[in-house]
Amino acid sequence: MRIAVLSSEAVPYSKTGGLADVAGALPKALTRTGADAFLITPCYLQTKGEYLWHTAFDDLWLEWSGRPYRAKAFYSEANGSPTFLIDAPEFFHRDSIYGYREDYERFAFFNHAALTLLKRLDKKIDIVHLNDWHCGFAAVKLAHLRFWDPFWSNTRTVFSIHNLAYQGGFGSGELWDLGFGSRFEQDHFAFEGYASAMKAGLSASDMLSTVSPTYGVEIQQHENGYGLDWLLRARSGRLSGITNGVDYEVWNPETDPVLAANFSWKDLSGKRTCKRDLLERFSLPVELESPVFGIVSRLTSQKGIELIQQAAGEIVNVGGFLTVLGSGDRQYEDFFQRLRDAAPDRVGFFRGYNEELAHTIEAGADIFLMPSRFEPCGLNQMYSLRYGTVPIVRAVGGLHDTIHNFDRVTGQGNGYKFTDFIAGQFVEKIYEAVFAYNEPETWRRIQMNGMTEDHSWENAARKYLALYEHTLRL
Repeated sequence: MRIAVLSSEAVPYSKTGGLADVAGALPKALTRTGADAFLITPCYLQTKGEYLWHTAFDDLWLEWSGRPYRAKAFYSEANGSPTFLIDAPEFFHRDSIYGYREDYERFAFFNHAALTLLKRLDKKIDIVHLNDWHCGFAAVKLAHLRFWDPFWSNTRTVFSIHNLAYQGGFGSGELWDLGFGSRFEQDHFAFEGYASAMKAGLSASDMLSTVSPTYGVEIQQHENGYGLDWLLRARSGRLSGITNGVDYEVWNPETDPVLAANFSWKDLSGKRTCKRDLLERFSLPVELESPVFGIVSRLTSQKGIELIQQAAGEIVNVGGFLTVLGSGDRQYEDFFQRLRDAAPDRVGFFRGYNEELAHTIEAGADIFLMPSRFEPCGLNQMYSLRYGTVPIVRAVGGLHDTIHNFDRVTGQGNGYKFTDFIAGQFVEKIYEAVFAYNEPETWRRIQMNGMTEDHSWENAARKYLALYEHTLRL
């Protein structure tokens, strides 16, 4: 089976969030199962030159906005699988990956260039796996091409929803210039008086998937559907939920090269060294018996930062430390900075993102906080499990699917979760976790439960292969 994975970002070439982790890891895991899988992603200004192994095509010509356009395609296997990076400086050499008025145009171009590349490779594709709104354009184009181009006649599309809240909306009048002139194509984009690339992907793809079973149910409900719940209900027979995996070559405390000490579920002594290192990095007192709470997150309302604001005082009251890595909404960044300034011996805050520090927090913290309003899948809670850092989460999306309340009677469970978006419930779980933390045998039981679970991408890849095979039979 030949599979092309398209994504607007992918580790290690580019990253703003969990989509990059997924897109970087899935092709590698598929390849290990024996599939012929490869990745296509843009080459950004931020993409390190060391990842661009050689030029695959320097004359990737396509028609764009009524004129010929020449792009390049670099080749790499820096993520462990074959990768083609579309190089078009006009569109991708920007100060940031997203955030521009014409983002819809930039990614429509990427989709057209990716399909042009696939045709140039001259090997027929069984599955084109598209990720989020940035790739909705290709779903429509392929649905159209299958009618008249034999090269694509047996190609099928799988469209993965990573976050339905971001829909890639733009004016319908732009569709013609983007290469979508037929009524068939334009109807797929039409949504409440404008064009939506997310809606296009949901409407035109052969099969839909999302990144956890619970999120697949949630987005069919009005309150979580962002105006598209009706379409998801209509296509529910072609919607599957597959929980994301963890790349254990990258996130593994036994081999992680950035840690002050490595450790495993069999020997946790190195975790104490990592805790010391974390406290020292944030210039906090080295009190190794006190619980350390960790947060690695985009600082947005989605991530439940309001609940953390309300619970921060309780964390200090139980004698804990709070270590935070993240950036996002200015109001939340300012809150954590004020909190750090008010309690510099209890709170550490790094504004921005730092991959090494993210690993340091996962390894050195005792408890990880993810009280999200909604969370399609989430990865940090699964990283935390592997690193023996007990998660406290809200029971939504992938958090609900992967975290199970610890039961003191049975000894089962890998963390703590609460249901309603209420600070009181969140605080209750904080106190419950701290109570268990102060019982070393109980705490080690929770850690062992999480560290020995299999959330690998190989496990997820097998489920995707089954989905692909089902899609080809449609």
